[in-house]
Amino acid sequence: MNVLALASYPVEAAATRYRLTQFVAPLAERGITLTVHPFLDSRLFVSLYKRSEMLSTGLGLLRSALGRFGDAYAARRADVVLVQREAMMFGPPLIEWLALKFGRCPLVLDLDDATYISYTSPTYGRLGSSLKWFGKTDDLIRWATVVTCGNRSIAEYVASKGTRGVVIPTVVDTECFRPAARMTERSPPVLGWIGTHSTFPYLESIFPALQQLAREHRFHLKVVGAGREQINLPGVEVESLAWSLEREIEDFQSFDIGLYPINAGLYADQWAAGKSGFKAIQYMAVGIPYVVTPVAACAEIGELGLTHLCAATQEDWQESLAKLITDEGVRQRMGAAGRLHALEHYTVAAQADKLAEALREATGRNQ
Repeated sequence: MNVLALASYPVEAAATRYRLTQFVAPLAERGITLTVHPFLDSRLFVSLYKRSEMLSTGLGLLRSALGRFGDAYAARRADVVLVQREAMMFGPPLIEWLALKFGRCPLVLDLDDATYISYTSPTYGRLGSSLKWFGKTDDLIRWATVVTCGNRSIAEYVASKGTRGVVIPTVVDTECFRPAARMTERSPPVLGWIGTHSTFPYLESIFPALQQLAREHRFHLKVVGAGREQINLPGVEVESLAWSLEREIEDFQSFDIGLYPINAGLYADQWAAGKSGFKAIQYMAVGIPYVVTPVAACAEIGELGLTHLCAATQEDWQESLAKLITDEGVRQRMGAAGRLHALEHYTVAAQADKLAEALREATGRNQ
């Protein structure tokens, strides 16, 4: 079976890396050839959210849009067209429509976020929102034979539109994401967060708790991917690093405690409800405990009190983090339990089986 995958972003984006490219080899073992065609290349992805490069970025997006027509024509050689979120980052679903016309094959849509919820771009503002064409996702759901969903909330939305949704959580290769060998425990403990410029406000929402915590406990805060060279948080020792694909696993392994705040009121509540809890799975895979806001899938991943703690208020964050900072034994036990949970529930092989089954279901093939 030949599957043409159309993704918005290159491999540097987690959605493409963990929802598509990491399944190329496992699907090949299952008799399925997966070819991934991203809309953005790596260079354009880096410049996309830099206001200083808006002109060159615009020209690059135009070139990518023209190239997409060739990708749509390539669908004639595919048995299935798999769209990760959307074929292009703006405009109506023209490329998806053309791919289905050229290919005369079924569409499988992959949603790891609630892209059917409109929002205002933090970089491009209303201009970005007007070009985004948020109704596109509902069209794609309607056209799809099957939708693979990052969590139950998205699957329920898909079902409400009359299409079958299959839950396939976003996972990591647990052979690569694994606990680091440590000779001695770090002092002070490292509280860590990895994200993007758009999710950094979630971390900022717990800054008051971190500042209050620092008055009573010593710790180091490591922030990766916030898009800021420096983060000024009086009273807290902060290290801010740019995200790096080559350093990604090492950064996760460098934490003692993972932070996973989600401020549901910051953006649309439905957008927060669509979060798939991927960061929790990454924390567990490398064997570290974490504290998470119990929202949607984030409240369903792991085992509360065994692999992680929850926090809904500033006071909750202070209390939960203080418990982990002051008790190395609790950190070690929770980290080990999280690693075991990831191995039991979130392996690439298990999710590859689900994806292969969904692709075969779309074509009517049982084998």
